[in-house]
Amino acid sequence: MRRGLGQGLRLGVAAGKVSLWRSSRWRAPAWTSLGEAAYAPDDTPHGDFAALGQALAQLLPAGEYAGWPLSVVLDDGLARLWQVDMPQGAARLADIEAAAALRFQSLYGDAPGLWHSSSAWDARAPFFCAVPRALLTQLTRVAAARKLALIFITPQFARHWNRWHGALKPGAWFGQLQENALTLGVLHDGYLRAVRALPVPPGAGRDWLAQTLAREALLQGVSAPALLQLCGAPPPAWLTPAKEFHCQVFSAPDGEAALSPAARLAHSGGVA
Repeated sequence: MRRGLGQGLRLGVAAGKVSLWRSSRWRAPAWTSLGEAAYAPDDTPHGDFAALGQALAQLLPAGEYAGWPLSVVLDDGLARLWQVDMPQGAARLADIEAAAALRFQSLYGDAPGLWHSSSAWDARAPFFCAVPRALLTQLTRVAAARKLALIFITPQFARHWNRWHGALKPGAWFGQLQENALTLGVLHDGYLRAVRALPVPPGAGRDWLAQTLAREALLQGVSAPALLQLCGAPPPAWLTPAKEFHCQVFSAPDGEAALSPAARLAHSGGVA
């Protein structure tokens, strides 16, 4: 298929389903669904993700999109996110990477060799994310077989953080609500201090959110935020203004709430 100016492919990868879309920056419609496919998820991140690769190959007919750019957004549950304190006396990149590997193993108990990690460098608090090497292998294999140009593969939190962190107000924390999981970006003095993934219990209201933010602030040794700026669709009670803090949602396109979780992943961060 001939590619128009500003067009590309966007893939959302959720646990058990992939969703493929054609995006367009300059011409309507901005998003066109190219299909979804279910796959049997691996029980652990140590699987080979072969079922995911087969599902993606079915969505991409051979030769149909040769030469097109492909961007991939992953469910955060398929990735690992963590912060690393700068080692005292660290003078080389290798020192920070070694500290990141040790921190990863202490947090998750997995052998770092099974994961591919990348970082967003910040002199005060380097931020790392990692995805299973087997998952990357399947994505790159199918992209190469279909002659696609991989632009990025990123967890949803990183995608939203890159899109919205410049719009955060002073003293605010960043949040992402995805199904029944809340991922918090804890900020202090304008820097990302920690990333925390928390389960949201059924019926969690405003009191639960306030208590959760207060607890996380204590754990990190910082002040609780007066504002939580959020990506996602929170319960209406979270948006009720109150004296101690309030929750604000970043704008989302109309109709996004009706999309499947995998499709919402594909749409993360807009068409840019």
